[in-house]
This record gives sequence, structure tokens and C-alpha cells, in this order.
Amino acid sequence: MIFTLVACSNGNNTTNDISQPQTSNTTEADKNLVRVASDGAQVQTLDPTKASRVLENGTKINMHFGDVIIPGTLNDSITAQDLISKLPYTVHVNRYSHDFCGVMDDPLEFNEEDVHYGWLNGDIDFATDADYFTILFEDEGKKSEQYGYQVNIGKIDSELSVISQLTGSYDVLIELAD
Repeated sequence: MIFTLVACSNGNNTTNDISQPQTSNTTEADKNLVRVASDGAQVQTLDPTKASRVLENGTKINMHFGDVIIPGTLNDSITAQDLISKLPYTVHVNRYSHDFCGVMDDPLEFNEEDVHYGWLNGDIDFATDADYFTILFEDEGKKSEQYGYQVNIGKIDSELSVISQLTGSYDVLIELAD
């Protein structure tokens, strides 16, 4: 029997630099390994108040949590591009211990090779098993890796404290930034 946990629910690197994306040759044995959020990611560890994931390019968005605007950057994955095609988009989210999360009315497209376990602080993810839109701000690393079926679609561009200090539920309007 297999149990699956998703990110909607009630270990940082210690180096002070930016890690470059990891690459490797895929073997038959590698296909049985579990992908995690940091695989292939460019990660910054210098400033723990900011998102861990570094995106060089992408589509700038704003997410409206009531009067608070959280800026973000969406990557070039097909999942992020599918979300961009739906903007402006509103999703109802609730606060949990390490994220804000809500079910999307329509699932987003994704490539199976983009699915992984866990997240990096500041990630914007889509959980493929339950159509969750989620913004994750705490507990990256080993603790987060118990949560599967994640596809990273971007990151927030504000300090993590801006979102982590919010409480409650919101109808979040996601729109392209000016």
C-alpha cells in the first residue's frame, strides 16, 4: 500500500553561495530514484529571508492577498505557461504551517519529468495529484520531501516574512505584473 502526502497540511543548506543546477547522465537505475525540488535548481543560501530558488528569467506576476501584494516570477515550464494563459486567475487559498494552498478549478498541464518531492522556501508549486496551487515559505529540505507530486512553477520575489506573517484564507488574484 502506498500513501501520498501533498503540501497542503497543518534543514537548510549551510553554504553561503549560489549552487548551480545539478546535471547527470540518466541510467536505468536513476529512473527509480525520487526527484526532489533542489534537483537541477539554482539555489541561493546567502539570504534566508528570500526565496531559495533563483530564476534568471521568467514572467513577473502579482498575487493579491487582500491589500497585500506578493510579487513573483513564473518559470518557463508548460505548467507555468498554462497558468499564464489563464491570467488573471483567482484561487481560494488557506494558510497552513508552511504554505498557502488552494484547489484550482481546472488542472494545469504538466510534464511527468517535472514532478518531484518537496520544495524550496519561496516556491510556487502545483500539486498534480489534487490540483493544488501552493506557495511554500517554510520547512524546505528533508521535512518537505515527504510531500510528493509537486511541480515548481516559480517563486515569490518578496521577503518570505511578507507571506509567512499572513493568516487565514484569501481569494488570491494572480495577474501579470505591469
